Amino acid sequence: RADDSGDEEPASQSDKSELHGPLKTLSSKLEDLSTCNELIAKHGAALQRSLSELESLRLPADSGEKIKAVNERATLFRITSNAMINACRDFLELAESHSRKWQRLLQHEREQRIRLEETIEQLAKQHNSLERACRGAPGLAAGTATGSVQSAKGEASDEDEETEYFDAMEDAPAFITVTADPKHHRRSGSNLSGASEGHPEDWNLEDSVFESSNQSSYNESTGKDLLPRKRRRSRIPDKPNYSLNLWSIMKNCIGKELSKIPMPVNFNEPLSMLQRLTEDLEYHELLDKAVKCESSTEQMCFVAAFSVSSYSTTVHRTAKPFNPLLGETYELDRLEELGFRSLCEQVSHHPPAAAHHVYSRRGWTLWQEITIASKFRGKYLSIMPLGAIHLEFHSSGNHYVWRKVTSTVHNIIVGKLWIDQSGEIEIVNHKSKDKCQLKFTPYSYFSRDVPRKVTGVVSDADGRAHYVMSGTWDEKMECSKIVHSSHGSTSTEGKQKTVYQTLSPKVLWRKYPLPENAENMYFFSELALTLNEPEERVAPTDSRLRPDQRLMESGRWDEANVEKQRLEEKQRAVRRRREAEAVEALEEGKDYEGYIPLWFERKVDAVTGELICVYKGGYWEAKDKQDWSVCPDIF
Repeated sequence: RADDSGDEEPASQSDKSELHGPLKTLSSKLEDLSTCNELIAKHGAALQRSLSELESLRLPADSGEKIKAVNERATLFRITSNAMINACRDFLELAESHSRKWQRLLQHEREQRIRLEETIEQLAKQHNSLERACRGAPGLAAGTATGSVQSAKGEASDEDEETEYFDAMEDAPAFITVTADPKHHRRSGSNLSGASEGHPEDWNLEDSVFESSNQSSYNESTGKDLLPRKRRRSRIPDKPNYSLNLWSIMKNCIGKELSKIPMPVNFNEPLSMLQRLTEDLEYHELLDKAVKCESSTEQMCFVAAFSVSSYSTTVHRTAKPFNPLLGETYELDRLEELGFRSLCEQVSHHPPAAAHHVYSRRGWTLWQEITIASKFRGKYLSIMPLGAIHLEFHSSGNHYVWRKVTSTVHNIIVGKLWIDQSGEIEIVNHKSKDKCQLKFTPYSYFSRDVPRKVTGVVSDADGRAHYVMSGTWDEKMECSKIVHSSHGSTSTEGKQKTVYQTLSPKVLWRKYPLPENAENMYFFSELALTLNEPEERVAPTDSRLRPDQRLMESGRWDEANVEKQRLEEKQRAVRRRREAEAVEALEEGKDYEGYIPLWFERKVDAVTGELICVYKGGYWEAKDKQDWSVCPDIF
């Protein structure tokens, strides 16, 4: 992870302490050694005097020889310790002289980097200002892709340009976890206030759904009520080794309208955003197991693990998915094989928003509307998914709601791209009022924590903690049952830490290994490799039928770029026509509804109070009849 520190920028004081800290430590250790040397010299001299006195006594011959030998060894020991102290002193002097040289070199490199970053950031701000100026220019045609009519949500996203999204992390509750031995754990009376306790015998693995942790691989069949899985493709054509010159692309954009600058497919992966959204279901079996939980807090653990698992595919996936066209859909019908069917639709273009609905015959339904807001900050790109994810279990009626964290793509201009996830997820069960607070720790080069760390606590409606969640978003999540909790010592920030005594952790989720040759197939998982596989009977608006994406997957990138530009221009023409209709309706004093989604409708959510696109039905019936007459011609 050495190259991951490409945009770390600690304060100068911190840098100096990093440099001078070790030197101070070395100096103090040298002083300790000098003290030891003085003691050794003092006691050594006393020892030699005592031995000399013994030699002067009239002792048997063999005793005198032994004393003489001991005396010689004591002398050698004192000489060796003196040599060691001198060597340590030489090392410290060398370290001091070299540290000054390193400091100068480091300071020079930092100044160069800061200048470059400031220049890039200034360019990004100027680009933003130009874009906004172009939007507001009176002479600009109404039909450009930037658009003269912006939604309130889109406008608000420009106002907080300098907002940082990691500040809230400082307020996350701190806690310490101590593993207890269930054989020796006793419910002893505690005089600590706020303590909560549980029975270790509740953690019964033989009877618990936790026993069936994530052991089955994606290609193994689970569930006797389902048909055997259809054999699907396990590879796609290797990614071509096309070199990409960012500056040549920017040079070719000079003089063109901002809205008409085509971004080449070189930056993409051959999947759409709708397919990436569907990829969140890769570990759907976590929800199948959650159905079987009798306890709502135990069920919350599986929901939390599921919410984290959706990020596991992002760790190597630095390419962006294709932006869906308005009205584009994507279905994943695995009802007979895996027990669920999923449908996504692009319901808005500005701001881009996708609605998603999943029904599982195993006892759960998931729905969401996600709008992606992004900010280019010169050094990195922040991607902020806006919108709530809803999950409801049919039998219990437990209704969970949570939101996604911020994704950050580092080294946008210079260096190797890498992705980090940071922020907090609060999962709320709106029926039982249980909560789970998950913290995604942002990567820091100077941190001793495991990279990509996720921690959290599951608590009930009364705030009593039941489980501790821990793991990483790219590998696994574990759950530990709390048997005792108490308030510990106060941290350096003045916050009181909670100490949780837990039983041994159980793995709820573990990432599937990537398929062979994944590095040449865009680092796709086994599920991702199947998402764009051609299927019959899908809607004519399905992402699998998108020609530019199909050409890119086949390795024909030049043709894909031409086709991508054609589709984008076609979409602009439809938008210009819609805007003209809106103006005409306004002049005639009529209402204009605007774009109406095909399979979703906007409703006020009863739980969050937000306006959200929910599935209104009809898609799967249309598929059975093969009646796609309502679908527009978008490709």
